[in-house]
Amino acid sequence: MRISIRDLVTLRARTPQAIAEAAARRVRRPLIGAGGRLMIVAADHPARGALAVGDRQLAMADRADLLERLCVALSRPGVDGVLATADILEDLLLLGVLNDKVVLGSMNRGGLAGASFELDDRFTGLRAEDIERLRFDAGKLLLRIDYDNPGSLRTLESTARAVNEMAARRLPLFIEPFIVQRVDGRVRNDLSAEAVARSIAIASGLGGTSAYTWLKLPVTDDPDDMAEALKASTLPVVLLGGEAHGDQQGVYEKWRKALQLPTVQGMVAGRALLYPAEGSVETAVDTAVGLL
Repeated sequence: MRISIRDLVTLRARTPQAIAEAAARRVRRPLIGAGGRLMIVAADHPARGALAVGDRQLAMADRADLLERLCVALSRPGVDGVLATADILEDLLLLGVLNDKVVLGSMNRGGLAGASFELDDRFTGLRAEDIERLRFDAGKLLLRIDYDNPGSLRTLESTARAVNEMAARRLPLFIEPFIVQRVDGRVRNDLSAEAVARSIAIASGLGGTSAYTWLKLPVTDDPDDMAEALKASTLPVVLLGGEAHGDQQGVYEKWRKALQLPTVQGMVAGRALLYPAEGSVETAVDTAVGLL
């Protein structure tokens, strides 16, 4: 029997073991389904303190609203699964909406948005053993590389260790790499083709094997350069969505072009679908699915 969002607090307080029980009975599916493409909805932003969507600074701070949006997105045809931290995934488990869905656990959320230690991105989320124990299907980590910040080296080392730990369990790991720099105190992603290619090469070589490694990549500033950047590796790729910044149609067009490239196997999008600049969650999700 499914419960409602308003029942989550009571269930968590009185029967915390219900989470493990829900994880044990969840119906699983292969990572790549019959359609041959992946469409994953992302919601791991809150754990890094990134709550803003556009000019709404606390948009993702309303957990009930976020869960409602996720439930809508997961109910749409063609949506394969969800990426989130343990708290959100466990809410979705209790709500009973993760059967036959791919579940990706977010692993490193310690690089809090705007913090002085943002690029020393510690692994404060799900560990490989947690993903295995909860019968989730894959992991995801963020790898931001600033050549002027020693915190990036610690993140690189931790990432290599996570690659090994996930591969030992034969669990896919999605690495989201960026070359970054601080501009006026804020971390900025370099989305030039050269920087994206360099980030791909670095991420691809981490760990003792790349057999279970996937890449989660942004579209380059000039979408026409994306094919050149993707020549840096033979690893399978999913596109990341990012924010629409009011230009929803422009975002869709960038995704459409990049999804035609041979190494791209699908996409992982969050705020652009859950909090679309225009239209409903249903419309945004269905449009993205149509691009696949």
